[in-house]
Amino acid sequence: MNKEIIDALAKSYAMELETIQNYLAASVNLDGVRSDVIKKSLAADIPEELNHATLLANRIKTIGGVVPGSMNIKPEQTFLQPPKDSTDIIAIIKGVIKAEDGAIAQYQKIIKLCDGVDYVTQDLAITLLGDEEGHRREFRGFLLEYEK
Repeated sequence: MNKEIIDALAKSYAMELETIQNYLAASVNLDGVRSDVIKKSLAADIPEELNHATLLANRIKTIGGVVPGSMNIKPEQTFLQPPKDSTDIIAIIKGVIKAEDGAIAQYQKIIKLCDGVDYVTQDLAITLLGDEEGHRREFRGFLLEYEK
């Protein structure tokens, strides 16, 4: 069971790092009068996502795993790549929501894997789940406003 938990943590770790990279790109690349709020929100989320990755890395090591290096991380966020139109704020907002949905699903998986087996990892996943739900809520609110 420990290997399965380590693998799930490593996947979350990779997802957090990829999210950081894509949030950074979007926070710099977006243009337009209405982009400022989104750019600032993404830039503010980067340190929090880095903290998530750090917590995951430490937990992987603590329970006997090896934190993956860049060559062992496969990018998957096709939905959060810089849009051709740098003013396409809605595409970025929808990409962020999809990234948060993926993180939420992954943390829910970890919570179930750890139930009755590894309460410390489960507690970490519950905390990170709450953070991701908050991010998603914020961007769902942005989407409501920007789609008007």
